[in-house]
Amino acid sequence: MTSAVVFRLVPLDTLLEHEEIDPAGVDALAERIRRDGTVADPIWVAAGSNVILNGHHRVAALRRLGARWAPAWVVDFHSEAVRLERWSEGPPIRKEEVVRRAHSRDLFAPKTTRHVLAVELPDRPTPLSDLFAEQAPTAVPLAVQPRSSVPPRRPAARAPGSDGS
Repeated sequence: MTSAVVFRLVPLDTLLEHEEIDPAGVDALAERIRRDGTVADPIWVAAGSNVILNGHHRVAALRRLGARWAPAWVVDFHSEAVRLERWSEGPPIRKEEVVRRAHSRDLFAPKTTRHVLAVELPDRPTPLSDLFAEQAPTAVPLAVQPRSSVPPRRPAARAPGSDGS
């Protein structure tokens, strides 16, 4: 990954899941997004393949709301700046396996993979109204800082789907 990460509004119909979702949390998440009128955190998408790396539940909630676009940080998935871990014990998973499962629709169970970026992403809330627009705005390249002594962002442990992913 270069020192830039691109923020884009990505068409929902082009995104590929590699994990199942927990449907119980999607309705509540969709309602929260509708009520707040914003998506607080963009999803993470692999450049070139449109595989969702982080944000399966947000994508499902946006689809349920009838949105056309998802706010996304588009990253070079095969870069060393993107680490692939597991949320729970188990054998290591290769990045190629994530892409293969997304394309074959042989999905992992919810919350199997955990992607960690070696860059600090700025806050980027997106108004829900932008996600229903006929056309998306142009991509915005952003300079991001490599992590040095900053530990990887580790979300607090929560029930699947309760953290907006």
